[in-house]
Amino acid sequence: MNHVSNSRRLFLLINYTLLTIVALLCFLPIVHILAVSLSSKGAATAGLVKLWPVDFTWSSYEYVLNKPQFLISMWVTVQRVILGTGISMLLTLLVAYPLSKEPHQMKFRTAYAWIFVFTTLFSGGLIPWYMTVRDTGLIDTLWALVIPGALPVFNVILLLNFFRGLPKEVEESCFMDGGGYWTSLWRIYAPLSLPAMATVTLFTIVGHWNSWFDGLILMNSPEKYPLSSYLQTVIVQENLSNMTADQAAAMADVSNRTFKAAQIFIGSLPILLVYPFLQRYFVKGIVLGSVKG
Repeated sequence: MNHVSNSRRLFLLINYTLLTIVALLCFLPIVHILAVSLSSKGAATAGLVKLWPVDFTWSSYEYVLNKPQFLISMWVTVQRVILGTGISMLLTLLVAYPLSKEPHQMKFRTAYAWIFVFTTLFSGGLIPWYMTVRDTGLIDTLWALVIPGALPVFNVILLLNFFRGLPKEVEESCFMDGGGYWTSLWRIYAPLSLPAMATVTLFTIVGHWNSWFDGLILMNSPEKYPLSSYLQTVIVQENLSNMTADQAAAMADVSNRTFKAAQIFIGSLPILLVYPFLQRYFVKGIVLGSVKG
């Protein structure tokens, strides 16, 4: 049986203690938001809520969810995330793979790479961007939320660098067996790159889910707002003069703090549910053992 030294035990104790503190610092604010959203108007306004609901009530969630527009905007965001993530990952793969090759394998590879890097340093500006989207007929459509940001250059750089770190022998063995670049991409590089692709996918999902500004300026109809844009304009900046009688009655049971907490928790819940399924790829070394000696 291996002997564990006292210094090793001390290191593990300090390490686990620090990691536990960091985990609590990340987790406790979410618990607090949930507790506030489930508390009564008076308790939340008085600041009595800490990590457990006071005078438990669903009023805040009933107020937020009792609007057809909320469900419509949620559906718009779900469509945007599914469509946008699929297109973005496909384009990212198709761009990162050839740019990961050596210059003798792809002519002008360095020039192409610098063109992409240039776009991360300089942009055409908001007005030319809007005019481009308008002139292509995408305004007030779901494609306006997907196409303009379909190829995040930062994700391309991440995946490109991961591809360049893979052993070249695996691709050479593919060529020796009669495969080509397409076979190498889909049968070799894509499966071996699941950790990097999971990370890039999570970045893309979070970006689409949290994006609200493009929805405000590219959607002419509030009915087509994604969830983040809806929360920004309809809930965060609530116009009390346009309330219906039912909404006014529901508002009497909630406070500004409780329904803001409810919307924050609802908005972050899908990402909290998706992350555990992708986390295991972050630490799994799929490349190890891919080349036998």
